Amino acid sequence: MTMCAKKCRHAGNLFALLALVATGLPHGAQAKEIVALESVKYPMGSIVIDTSERRLYYSLGNGQALKYKVAVGRPGFQWSGKTFVEKKKKDPGWYPTARMRRAGAPRFVPPGPKNPLGIRAIYLGWTEYRIHGTNAPSSIGRAVSSGCIRMLNTDVADLFERVHIGAPVFVIR
Repeated sequence: MTMCAKKCRHAGNLFALLALVATGLPHGAQAKEIVALESVKYPMGSIVIDTSERRLYYSLGNGQALKYKVAVGRPGFQWSGKTFVEKKKKDPGWYPTARMRRAGAPRFVPPGPKNPLGIRAIYLGWTEYRIHGTNAPSSIGRAVSSGCIRMLNTDVADLFERVHIGAPVFVIR
């Protein structure tokens, strides 16, 4: 990891991120794009997931957001609404839902390379859904999940450090 990348991860400010993008990303990292976002509608620190675009936006405030590419629910499993970040977990274990277990999923998958939640999970209030990493990076950009929002592990680790418990999450179509 370059010195700039280390500073960007710890500083977490817009200028450090721009410096990282300008000087090149460490091998395997994904570029996040800074885009315009309605700051009145989506306040600083909120997450906006647009399932039709297959993108997640993290509001930086001042009308700007980081844009990440994500995987969303397959047809019949997409949802929309407003929720919040209930908790965050590093190296999560996965407890499939009863429906998933009836379809052949195990009762539990411990942290590790076989865990479909990847390296981080951001649990959403009032739902069984999460924003999480993945052990199937080729699924990003597609509609393939059972309703959860999948991110590349590098991206979910970045978002995990930025977002706070209680942050609003808006899922739109």
